[in-house]
Amino acid sequence: MARVRDIMTSDPTYAETSETVTHAARTMASAGVGALPIRGEDHRLKGMLTDRDIVVKVLAEGKDPVALHVGELAQGEVFAVRPDDDVRRALDEMSRHRVRRLVVTEGDRLVGIVSQADVARSLADAEVGSTVEDISRD
Repeated sequence: MARVRDIMTSDPTYAETSETVTHAARTMASAGVGALPIRGEDHRLKGMLTDRDIVVKVLAEGKDPVALHVGELAQGEVFAVRPDDDVRRALDEMSRHRVRRLVVTEGDRLVGIVSQADVARSLADAEVGSTVEDISRD
Protein backbone atom coordinates (compact mmCIF):
# COMPACT_ATOMS: atom_id res chain seq x y z
CA MET A 1 0.00 0.00 0.00
CA ALA A 2 1.02 3.60 -0.53
CA ARG A 3 2.64 5.86 2.03
CA VAL A 4 0.99 8.97 3.46
CA ARG A 5 3.43 11.16 1.51
CA ASP A 6 2.03 9.70 -1.71
CA ILE A 7 -1.48 11.03 -1.11
CA MET A 8 -1.07 14.03 1.23
CA THR A 9 -1.35 17.67 0.33
CA SER A 10 2.17 19.01 0.87
CA ASP A 11 3.15 22.37 2.35
CA PRO A 12 -0.30 23.19 3.74
CA THR A 13 -1.53 26.64 4.59
CA TYR A 14 -2.11 27.23 8.30
CA ALA A 15 -3.47 29.87 10.65
CA GLU A 16 -1.56 31.45 13.52
CA THR A 17 -3.29 31.65 16.90
CA SER A 18 -2.95 35.46 16.82
CA GLU A 19 -4.77 35.88 13.49
CA THR A 20 -8.38 36.98 13.41
CA VAL A 21 -11.05 34.56 12.32
CA THR A 22 -11.80 36.87 9.39
CA HIS A 23 -8.20 36.61 8.21
CA ALA A 24 -8.28 32.82 8.53
CA ALA A 25 -11.57 32.65 6.59
CA ARG A 26 -10.04 34.70 3.79
CA THR A 27 -7.00 32.40 3.79
CA MET A 28 -9.31 29.39 3.47
CA ALA A 29 -11.19 31.02 0.60
CA SER A 30 -8.07 31.97 -1.33
CA ALA A 31 -6.50 28.53 -0.81
CA GLY A 32 -9.75 26.73 -1.62
CA VAL A 33 -9.68 24.68 1.59
CA GLY A 34 -12.22 23.98 4.32
CA ALA A 35 -9.78 23.68 7.22
CA LEU A 36 -6.51 25.10 8.47
CA PRO A 37 -4.15 23.73 11.09
CA ILE A 38 -3.72 26.25 13.90
CA ARG A 39 -0.10 27.00 14.81
CA GLY A 40 0.92 28.73 18.02
CA GLU A 41 3.68 31.25 18.56
CA ASP A 42 5.83 28.32 19.68
CA HIS A 43 5.30 26.84 16.17
CA ARG A 44 3.46 23.84 17.66
CA LEU A 45 0.09 22.72 16.39
CA LYS A 46 -2.78 23.80 18.61
CA GLY A 47 -5.76 22.45 16.70
CA MET A 48 -7.68 22.65 13.46
CA LEU A 49 -10.00 25.41 12.34
CA THR A 50 -12.77 24.39 9.95
CA ASP A 51 -15.24 26.40 7.94
CA ARG A 52 -17.91 24.72 10.07
CA ASP A 53 -16.21 26.04 13.25
CA ILE A 54 -16.45 29.56 11.84
CA VAL A 55 -20.14 29.20 11.09
CA VAL A 56 -21.20 27.34 14.25
CA LYS A 57 -18.86 28.76 16.90
CA VAL A 58 -18.52 32.31 15.62
CA LEU A 59 -21.29 33.48 13.31
CA ALA A 60 -24.18 31.48 14.80
CA GLU A 61 -23.21 32.63 18.28
CA GLY A 62 -23.06 36.28 17.20
CA LYS A 63 -19.33 36.65 17.85
CA ASP A 64 -17.32 39.20 15.90
CA PRO A 65 -14.94 37.40 13.50
CA VAL A 66 -12.86 40.57 13.18
CA ALA A 67 -12.25 40.74 16.92
CA LEU A 68 -11.99 37.01 17.67
CA HIS A 69 -8.58 35.36 17.35
CA VAL A 70 -8.11 31.89 15.90
CA GLY A 71 -6.38 30.76 19.09
CA GLU A 72 -9.64 31.21 20.98
CA LEU A 73 -11.14 28.43 18.84
CA ALA A 74 -8.20 26.03 19.15
CA GLN A 75 -9.29 23.11 21.24
CA GLY A 76 -9.02 19.38 21.42
CA GLU A 77 -6.34 17.01 20.29
CA VAL A 78 -4.58 17.29 16.95
CA PHE A 79 -4.44 13.91 15.23
CA ALA A 80 -1.32 13.37 13.17
CA VAL A 81 0.49 10.83 11.06
CA ARG A 82 3.98 10.81 9.60
CA PRO A 83 4.82 10.99 5.88
CA ASP A 84 6.32 7.49 5.86
CA ASP A 85 3.34 5.89 7.62
CA ASP A 86 1.31 3.44 5.59
CA VAL A 87 -1.90 4.97 4.24
CA ARG A 88 -3.83 2.24 6.11
CA ARG A 89 -2.64 3.84 9.38
CA ALA A 90 -4.03 7.20 8.26
CA LEU A 91 -7.35 5.59 7.37
CA ASP A 92 -7.46 3.83 10.73
CA GLU A 93 -6.73 7.12 12.55
CA MET A 94 -9.42 8.96 10.60
CA SER A 95 -11.93 6.22 11.36
CA ARG A 96 -11.01 5.85 15.04
CA HIS A 97 -11.11 9.58 15.78
CA ARG A 98 -13.92 10.29 13.30
CA VAL A 99 -12.07 13.14 11.61
CA ARG A 100 -12.00 14.13 7.96
CA ARG A 101 -8.45 15.50 8.07
CA LEU A 102 -5.16 14.54 9.66
CA VAL A 103 -2.07 16.68 9.86
CA VAL A 104 1.17 15.15 8.65
CA THR A 105 4.20 15.98 10.76
CA GLU A 106 7.91 15.29 10.84
CA GLY A 107 8.88 15.85 14.43
CA ASP A 108 7.11 19.06 15.41
CA ARG A 109 7.06 20.39 11.83
CA LEU A 110 3.84 20.46 9.79
CA VAL A 111 4.58 19.00 6.34
CA GLY A 112 1.16 18.07 5.01
CA ILE A 113 -2.49 17.26 5.45
CA VAL A 114 -4.37 14.12 4.49
CA SER A 115 -8.03 14.81 3.86
CA GLN A 116 -10.97 12.63 3.06
CA ALA A 117 -10.75 14.08 -0.48
CA ASP A 118 -7.09 12.99 -0.78
CA VAL A 119 -8.14 9.49 0.22
CA ALA A 120 -11.00 9.49 -2.30
CA ARG A 121 -8.69 10.54 -5.14
CA SER A 122 -6.03 7.97 -4.32
CA LEU A 123 -7.56 4.74 -3.07
CA ALA A 124 -9.99 2.04 -4.15
CA ASP A 125 -13.69 2.77 -3.79
CA ALA A 126 -14.21 0.07 -1.15
CA GLU A 127 -11.54 1.53 1.15
CA VAL A 128 -12.86 5.03 0.67
CA GLY A 129 -16.44 3.97 1.35
CA SER A 130 -15.50 2.11 4.51
CA THR A 131 -13.50 5.06 5.86
CA VAL A 132 -16.21 7.61 5.05
CA GLU A 133 -18.80 5.37 6.71
CA ASP A 134 -16.65 5.06 9.86
CA ILE A 135 -16.04 8.80 10.03
CA SER A 136 -19.71 9.67 9.54
CA ARG A 137 -21.41 7.18 11.81
CA ASP A 138 -23.41 8.46 14.76
